Amino acid sequence: MWRRSSTQQSKRPPTQMLALMVGAVLLGGSQRPNAASPSPLTVDEDGTVHVPAQSVPPSQFLTPEGKAYLAEHLRKVRQPQLLQQPQDNGVPPLVAGYLDRQRALFAVDRQDTTVGGVHAFVYTPKEGVSARNRERVLIDLHGGGFSGCWPGCAELESIPIASLGRIRVVSLDYREAPKDHFPAASEDVAAAYRELLKTYRAADIGIYGCSAGGMLTGEVVAWFQRHDLPTPGAVGILCAGMTVPDRGFGGDADYTAMPIGEARMVAMPSKADSKTSRAAGSLLDYFQGADLHSPLVSPAVSPQVLSKFPPTLIITATRGFELSSAVYTHTQLVKYGAPAELHVWEGLFHGFFYNPDVPESRDCYDVIVRFFARELGKH
Repeated sequence: MWRRSSTQQSKRPPTQMLALMVGAVLLGGSQRPNAASPSPLTVDEDGTVHVPAQSVPPSQFLTPEGKAYLAEHLRKVRQPQLLQQPQDNGVPPLVAGYLDRQRALFAVDRQDTTVGGVHAFVYTPKEGVSARNRERVLIDLHGGGFSGCWPGCAELESIPIASLGRIRVVSLDYREAPKDHFPAASEDVAAAYRELLKTYRAADIGIYGCSAGGMLTGEVVAWFQRHDLPTPGAVGILCAGMTVPDRGFGGDADYTAMPIGEARMVAMPSKADSKTSRAAGSLLDYFQGADLHSPLVSPAVSPQVLSKFPPTLIITATRGFELSSAVYTHTQLVKYGAPAELHVWEGLFHGFFYNPDVPESRDCYDVIVRFFARELGKH
């Protein structure tokens, strides 16, 4: 019921009053006639928003170490020489220091071997595999855009998990571009998986990877379904999703998370491309000639594939350019009945957990270790 004020009577209807209240909150209260105001947003008929230039400070929720790490990362990724992958060790200078720290912090033994005919490194904690994990194993599929970062990224993803989880981790040196193309990597993972099935139950095998390795993790689950291989016990799709759009990872994150997390933008599709029924083609050379709408490439397109997924851990960050793909992947898995959990780290970027000295990375390692400890052997 609307009551008369002691000083005046409001003649505006409730809906109009609500609109005025919301507008006042969004604009920070009443504006003085001469007060400077930000450049206005403009919106196209199709919903495209034109955002004026703005400054984005580090998130207030980051730890002090996280803020310093973000600033360092944004400066370094603008130096192309730090992103080069040396032929001798496959460790880009950007992450070489993180690998040195991991080796100092986490004690593991590394065996150079082959699994099912696929070159691999097997990491075993120097403390020994825990009693509960003696019948379990993890497969790591390294990042690197399907075109490198072996063994650098493989080491960064495997060493802390093997040590902290006290579990054996097999990191696969799967085939990549430019020499090989889809489905070479999926075939290699399937070959190694078949070999491990001779020793381990499928329910006791976990698969995970970051970036390209996270994408490949989703692809191999679809590949296993197509080729009648048993479903692994659990999988981790880290710094990735199960979509392969024609540019970036797709969604809002290409325009929002990408520039503030990697200090650069990817090439966006033209309006002509966006109107076609098929994607123009992935920026990743590995998918040259592949059907980007196949569930073997983009598992998120298939309800049938998603409904048969094992427990799935998805990890991303608010400045990770994969954010939209990761969120969409999670919603689709849940929609079709697959057990999935999504963890989003505030204020950080693609592959942030490579740096072991940041508290957020340690929290991430803990989530990964606990997830596989809980899920392997259950299904």
